[in-house]
Parts: sequence; structure tokens; C-alpha cells
Amino acid sequence: MNPGRNRRRPVLAAEGVGEVGAWSGVPQRRRRGFLGKWRNPIGLVGAGIVGFNVLVALLGPFLWKHDPDEQEFDRLLPPSWANPFGTDELGRDTLARIIHGAQVSLQVGAISVGIALVVGTLIGLLAGFYKGIVDAVLMRLVDVMFALPGLVLAIVIAGLLGPNRRNAMIAIGIVITPAFARVVRGAVLEVMGYPFIESARALGASSFRVMGRHLLPNIGAPLLVLVTTYLGTAILSEAALSFLGLGTQPPEASWGGMLNSSRLYIDLDAWLSIFPGLAIMFVVLGFNFLGDGLRDILDPRLGPTVGDVPLKK
Repeated sequence: MNPGRNRRRPVLAAEGVGEVGAWSGVPQRRRRGFLGKWRNPIGLVGAGIVGFNVLVALLGPFLWKHDPDEQEFDRLLPPSWANPFGTDELGRDTLARIIHGAQVSLQVGAISVGIALVVGTLIGLLAGFYKGIVDAVLMRLVDVMFALPGLVLAIVIAGLLGPNRRNAMIAIGIVITPAFARVVRGAVLEVMGYPFIESARALGASSFRVMGRHLLPNIGAPLLVLVTTYLGTAILSEAALSFLGLGTQPPEASWGGMLNSSRLYIDLDAWLSIFPGLAIMFVVLGFNFLGDGLRDILDPRLGPTVGDVPLKK
């Protein structure tokens, strides 16, 4: 019997560290420390704002059944019981248009970020896996896109494709694709240095199997944070394009379009610009807060911990 070996096992059990740093056999105290990160106040505030916006977009039309495009004779009314957010220059109910704008913002955010996620992940995965000339060519293209101001590039693309919501979503997706490509490449380069990648390749796994089975599952955490953060960026970009007349076209309601039409009447009715502006601000802040909270949860450098002492790998 080896006395040194017997002394080693209780130390590992007390510290809660597995043989390869796995989560199996982790004591309850360590798990509570990990779950405690879900109590991040900023992340919870962001989750609450995002959840409220989703509920407004889904349930708002059923709870507030005013037609967002219906015109009435009472124009530029201040907030009242009949019209909680007032009416616009054509007598349309502002609250109904805010609700419809929430639907537009979520649709644009989801589709734009979906485009960037698919294309950016593919570019970053190929660049990080194959390296060499593939990495050099793809990253130079990404650098060129990074050199151009994002909003200006989105305006150019939307202007060339035509002013409508579909083209605005394509333009926003193209603009934020380089950010996804850069993050995915960095994550892939990090994971490629792990022993299990070398083991899989030594056992004869194909490149597609290594990328799909071993790389993609291990870069999900930074991608989730990036998706959450850029949802707010996509919503803000859509509002900017609609304000400039390159996004959602009237008479359909969008927050950016409402700001554009209200600027002519700001001296007569300031509420007309306040409510869509507040909607944009809160939703973008909500997604940014949620992304910050998810980063605190998923970043291994910030946890998990035992007591107040970070665990070492």
C-alpha cells in the first residue's frame, strides 16, 4: 500500500476537483456557488426586460385590440384612459403601434442575428480549423468589413438592395457577421489545443466530425453571449434604418419610423417621440444586461468557486 497515494485522495475530495476537472462528484457547496451566479442582478433585470418585451409582442395584440393603422379624427392627443400613449399625427393609437413595433423589432433581431450566426460561425470555424492560407484570406476579409463603420455599411447595403424590412435584415446580418467570425475563430483556436481534439484526429475522425462533434459544442458559451448582446444591436440598427427610411416602410409601425414621423411634431406633442424612444432604450439595455449576466455565468474565469476561493483547473 502506498501511503502517499492515500493522502492524495482526501485532498481532492475536499477541494471538489475531479480527475480531469469534470462536474461529476462535485460537492453540493460547489454547485451552490455555480447556481448562485444566476442571481446576478444585472442579468436578472435584463432577463425581465427581454421577457416583458416578448410578452408584449406575443400577447399585446390580444390584450389591446386597437388596429395600429386605424385612423381617427382625434389627432396628437396626449395620454388618456382611452389612449394610454396618446395618438399620432393621423389619429392612430400610439400604444397599438408600439406593440406592433415590438413584433417588428424581435423579428428583425432574430433573423439578422440568425444570418450573422450561421455565416460568421462558418467563417470562424473554417479559419480556426484549417489555419494557414484559409485563415489569412478569411480574416483579411473580416478586417476589411471591420474597417468600415457598421451603420454606414448597413445604409449602403440597404440602399443598394432597396428600402424594405427584408433587405434591412440582410444588411444588418452582413454588418454583424464579422464579430461572430472573429469570436468563433478565437474560440476554435483555443479548443484546438485541447488533448481530446488531438485524440479524435489520431483515431481517424474526419474534419467534419471534429468540427461538428467536438468543436461546435465547446464554443457554445461565447456564442450564446454574443447572440444575446447583438440582438440589441440589431434592434437598434433596424430602428436607425427605419428612421432614415431604409427599413420598415410606412404605414406599418416600427419604432424607428415612429421617431422619424414624430420629429415634425415634437413641439406640439412630445409624447409622440418619447414612447418609441423609451421602447428602443429599454429593449436594447435589456439585451445588453442579459448578455452581461450570461457572460458572468458562462465564463469559466469567473467561476465556479468553493466559498470565496476560485477553483483552479
